[in-house]
Amino acid sequence: MPRPTDDDWIGPLYDRYGASLYRYAVMVLADPAAAADVVQSVFVSLLRRRASPEFDERYLRRAMRNECFSALRKRRRDALASAEPMLETIEGRSDRPDERLAIEQALRELPPEQREVVHLKAFEGMTFQEIAELTNESINTVASRYRYAIEKLRESLT
Repeated sequence: MPRPTDDDWIGPLYDRYGASLYRYAVMVLADPAAAADVVQSVFVSLLRRRASPEFDERYLRRAMRNECFSALRKRRRDALASAEPMLETIEGRSDRPDERLAIEQALRELPPEQREVVHLKAFEGMTFQEIAELTNESINTVASRYRYAIEKLRESLT
């Protein structure tokens, strides 16, 4: 039987948070390949630092956020350049590709900060207070970003 190592915590941690963090990164970066790279980078960094498995989820989300915005600064290119889908098809639901593509296009036109808030609120179910704590922004800024994003999405989709 193999001897357990100090790094046995990273697999369960990835299993628990990996998919959610990936979806978050896809929404912020508007690029699935870059999102996968960011998730990998964060988990490799945790492993290299031998971070304690007892850290809280907010630490992991903040690390993801920081890495996403670092990636945006590094590439400094138009988010519309990626043709890969941002939104996943949900099994068991009738997928209307025309609607999904319209929503993706509208999301891509939002600034990354607004996409981030929409994702955290709509897809992750976080409150404005939780988002404000994660992003180190005021709750009013977070709520405004969400409101502006929803207005832009409505305009784009009507």
